[in-house]
Amino acid sequence: MSTPTLARSARELLAHLVGPTGRDDRLTHLEVLPARAARSAAWPEWVDPRVRAAYAGRGVLEPWAHQVEAAQAARDGRHVVVSTGTASGKSLAYLLPALTAALETRGRRGQRGATTLYLSPTKALAQDQLASVCDLDLGLRVSTHDGDSPREQRDWTRDHAEYVLTNPDMLHRSLLPDHARWSRFLGSLQYVVVDECHHYRGVFGAHVAHVLRRLRRIAAAYGAEPTFVLASATVAAPEEWAGRLTGLPVTAVTDDASPRGELAMALWEPPLGEHAGENGAPVRRAASSETADLLADLVAAQVPTLAFVRSRQGVERVATTTQALLAEVHPALPGQVAAYRGGYLPEERREIEAALRSGRLTGLAATTALELGIDVSGLDAVLVAGFPGTRAALWQQVGRAGRAGGDALGVLVARDDPLDTYLVTHPEALFGRPVEASVFDPANPYVLGPQLAAAAGELPLTAPDLELFGPGARDAIRSLCEAGLLRRRPRGWFWSGTTADGRPCDLADLRSTGGAAVSLVETGTGRVVGTVDGDRAHSTVHPGAVYVHRGERWLVDDLDLEGHAATMARADPPYSTSAREVTDIQVVEESEAQRWGSCRLAHGTVEVSHQVVSFLRRRDPGGEVLGEEPLDLPVRTHRTHAVWWTVPDDVLDAAGLAEVDRPGAAHAAEHCAIGLLPLFATCDRWDIGGVSTARHPDTGELTVFVHDGRPGGAGFAERGYAAARAWLSATRETILACRCESGCPSCVQSPKCGNQNNPLDKHAAADLLGLLLS
Repeated sequence: MSTPTLARSARELLAHLVGPTGRDDRLTHLEVLPARAARSAAWPEWVDPRVRAAYAGRGVLEPWAHQVEAAQAARDGRHVVVSTGTASGKSLAYLLPALTAALETRGRRGQRGATTLYLSPTKALAQDQLASVCDLDLGLRVSTHDGDSPREQRDWTRDHAEYVLTNPDMLHRSLLPDHARWSRFLGSLQYVVVDECHHYRGVFGAHVAHVLRRLRRIAAAYGAEPTFVLASATVAAPEEWAGRLTGLPVTAVTDDASPRGELAMALWEPPLGEHAGENGAPVRRAASSETADLLADLVAAQVPTLAFVRSRQGVERVATTTQALLAEVHPALPGQVAAYRGGYLPEERREIEAALRSGRLTGLAATTALELGIDVSGLDAVLVAGFPGTRAALWQQVGRAGRAGGDALGVLVARDDPLDTYLVTHPEALFGRPVEASVFDPANPYVLGPQLAAAAGELPLTAPDLELFGPGARDAIRSLCEAGLLRRRPRGWFWSGTTADGRPCDLADLRSTGGAAVSLVETGTGRVVGTVDGDRAHSTVHPGAVYVHRGERWLVDDLDLEGHAATMARADPPYSTSAREVTDIQVVEESEAQRWGSCRLAHGTVEVSHQVVSFLRRRDPGGEVLGEEPLDLPVRTHRTHAVWWTVPDDVLDAAGLAEVDRPGAAHAAEHCAIGLLPLFATCDRWDIGGVSTARHPDTGELTVFVHDGRPGGAGFAERGYAAARAWLSATRETILACRCESGCPSCVQSPKCGNQNNPLDKHAAADLLGLLLS
């Protein structure tokens, strides 16, 4: 579908989705964002004529003003972050100086020119950038270096490539440890591009910050001081953010001069379903089911549409449901829809990406693996199944539509949880507000220690090096020496390879930035073997779990935690599974506290213990609980940061909140607070956890904890502490506004509750929060 104006396209599409199907009560808000005219600028004189001619051949006669501003800063040797809108041509800003530098510094015999290292958070984005550079046909030696690259390609890349596309994990695990073999590339390194830099937040962002510092250190050892160019469409305070990520002073370019069509952004709330949930609570129709219906309608109308779904299983479910709906319309339509997510084989991903670009696919259900910067111009609509956790991620996803400067339709389909319910009924929380300030903490000792060990394994650490890694580096070095992992010598600190008690320690064991729970690595007749990475494996591939891959269901037979492997067999059970875990928490150290009348708010260090104890089998579709099976998995304990609040007994007594109601009140308030925190901190509800009790042994009072989910913390709890009054006020408002009688997933029920959402007291939770806030 291609129509010239919003009045004849996006609004008309929205009317098609709403009117004839009787869905008008599901549209809670429509926001129309106006178009923007373009502002161009002259080509800088230093741009190589071959580069300019190549872009002219692609129809770029003049660059946008912000592209020239950023390119000039990089050419001048200033570190720069380009923070302009989606599809604003940020890649040209770093390619102009990078390509020109490579071409103008080549030797007479074709020796390698100045090199550039490009870092992206996804392989798909790197492949897209590879195709873009190759299409310029400049003879540049460009190559990818990632987990999909065969050995021969890796060797050629190391010895000959001028423009290398990789990712932070590959830089961390492969290139830096093997830096001696990369010495010629690193010695001529002139630019480092960090694309979609907003992606690096939380614990992962802290790791990447130190990986970039290690890169700077190794490059300097070979005589290079590269200029860093960062890019993101959705990052708050970009100058500060990029500076914290790289450890360098950074100039920000934020005045977007690219053209943009009008965007019609709809907020959509699915209706209540026929089935009741846990404890008889009313349940709204699943966002994935609603999205499949909308996607089917748009594909049937031949509207190029991308549907973002939060989970891998959800992506598969949306794609297969959409195909089934379209099969009822015409037998050729199901072939125009596919799924795309992490875990596919490289050739599978490349095939889907090519089909999307060529137009052979009209509809695609995808995870965020397809969110970041991939050129999918020609899309008219984007469906987002559930708020993606931050306003930044929402605009990043919606920005995939209308990428050629045309008008576009975006639809946010609410999930049945407190945050989504709040947003679709409070549009002011989404529109007219800046994106969130992302959070990561490079001083996290669980991050800093392993990164310093990795750095020492690359080159011995010296006292001046420690300044590069921040004020916590000396304490971390001391701990590593006490553990026997580092040895102090006159020339610095060396990696020892053994612990204090003489046990060998493989440095690769410390090289972890957090990753997917499962990667399928081998298939056979009716069976698949997967590698398991991370604590999430406890809840994803435990024995009895249903694992979905490309629409096929696999039943997990065994989980070998020591061997990091799971085995599973093909099966088609009529149910899905979800793990249940119990959590305990202890206060280790209080960092800061404040009085709210007789109540108290605090944040600090806590020790959290988790154990997956069982899993639920839920009927598909519908979600009805069919049964619960016990599991025997070990307890996992870690230290992290938390925010907590207490209400003393005399306040509860005076308000008439009976003792029997207090556990349900605290539990319900905890659930809703966890659901609303992503509105105030750049996190997902799965990044955080909580514990509540009518009397906690460390405080002696009713206490509600909300804690970071990863060891050492990621800054989410601290951000919650800073925004506590607004956060908890929104929590109480969400509970009061929900139309259910005694609690439901839209207010106080949680999909990850270890106690099957019992006890919960919605009305007592609102009263409890009222006491705290008053």
